[in-house]
Amino acid sequence: MLLKENTAKDKGIDSTLDLLKEGYLFIKNRADHYQSDLFETRLMGQRIICMTGEEAARIFYDSDKFKRQGAAPKRVQETLLGENAIQTLDGESHLHRKKLFMLLTNQVQQKRLAELTTEKWEASASKWHTKSIVLFNEANEILCQVACHWAGVPLMESDIKNRAEDFSSMIDSFGAVGPRHWKGKKARNTIEAWIKEIIENVRSGRIRAEEGSPLHEIAFYIDVNGQQMPAEMAAIELINILRPIVAISTFITFSALALYEHSEYREKLQSKDIRYLEMFTQEVRRYYPFAPFVGARVRKDFLWNNCEFKKEMLVLLDIYGTNHDSRIWQKPYEFIPDRFRSYKGNLFDFIPQGGGDPSSTHRCPGEGITLEIMKTSLDFLSTKIDFTVPDQDLSYSLSKIPTLPKSGFIIDNINLKL
Repeated sequence: MLLKENTAKDKGIDSTLDLLKEGYLFIKNRADHYQSDLFETRLMGQRIICMTGEEAARIFYDSDKFKRQGAAPKRVQETLLGENAIQTLDGESHLHRKKLFMLLTNQVQQKRLAELTTEKWEASASKWHTKSIVLFNEANEILCQVACHWAGVPLMESDIKNRAEDFSSMIDSFGAVGPRHWKGKKARNTIEAWIKEIIENVRSGRIRAEEGSPLHEIAFYIDVNGQQMPAEMAAIELINILRPIVAISTFITFSALALYEHSEYREKLQSKDIRYLEMFTQEVRRYYPFAPFVGARVRKDFLWNNCEFKKEMLVLLDIYGTNHDSRIWQKPYEFIPDRFRSYKGNLFDFIPQGGGDPSSTHRCPGEGITLEIMKTSLDFLSTKIDFTVPDQDLSYSLSKIPTLPKSGFIIDNINLKL
């Protein structure tokens, strides 16, 4: 795409309805139309700049130019993120709290979560031989159990289904209006009340939390000002550890879809080639829709690519479009795991969960966890069980944010090969 001399401006008074109709393709459609990496539009009556591509991502994650405070809409904080959570912080406060999240998501923790996930898949599969299952629903419940067990959060067996559904409703509310948003808000309130009570019980000694566990470390975390977080805030941040793990169920469902639609790769996956397992997983993250875009506000006035970025203006970075940018990826709308065999990449061209350095920017610190849980789940699906895929609607809509195969991916005739 070539940049025009003047910043392109979206036609019409407001493009909110277009965003709801076009979903993941909203920014890319216009960037292609205007032949520009950025354009100006209005959403919910607010002037916004939308950007796409590697260079846009690089500038977007420059903390001298952008901040996250005030970027997340209130309705997203009320459902997905929680109010005043780490995603909304900047500067020293953000970096101080980010160190805690980095510690809790290091390679040791990634390995532990992968092991727990494998154990749960195998235990669950032993009960599947007489029935068909909806993989997305099973993954939701399994990852809810894994996340809570790993974090040290008490979870009664009778509560697993409801807790998993609440986490799922919070995630599903991201781009939602109406009933989906209301359901997500109700689920957020329920989960926050549950986790807040656990935090209070840990602090009072009524519940013992193992030192080093996410529950313990967040309950007793001391912030940059030397203060312990209020129980409400500690609950929000613990949820920000648990919820993204449950959200991996979406990627797992798309992994199963990729395995079904591209069966030519099954033999390579069954060969126990660890490198190929990672290549396939990375291509799932690149190819299938997960996060559509991410927002930030301009910290101070600056000029980039002939566009004036005014202080406090909201800017959206196109995640889906960047992961399908033909300047970065050959044949971007084809599923080709082998593209990652020689992929050298950087922090700004492959951004399924955002870009930048996870230690110093707002890039998701749980990316390693996502990758390890996806790999162990894909290995389970491709080598440890046999199953058939009955007729069903496996299509997914790019206008729905977040999206998922409509059937949730049903499998039957399941046999555990262990």
